[in-house]
Amino acid sequence: MKAFKILIMILAISVALYEQVSAEKNIYIMVIAIAVFMYGMMQLSAKTPSKNQEKEEHDVE
Repeated sequence: MKAFKILIMILAISVALYEQVSAEKNIYIMVIAIAVFMYGMMQLSAKTPSKNQEKEEHDVE
């Protein structure tokens, strides 16, 4: 599943970059591609622990 998300993100950024260099830019396609990329980054980084996680656990106790 992680590889699928990365593939979709690469595809979204590729589409956004292609639209950026094209003669007739479609802003809606660029916005959707960037939104898909940001959503994918959010999903992938959700599992990364915070630097302050250990500190927060001590504060709760």
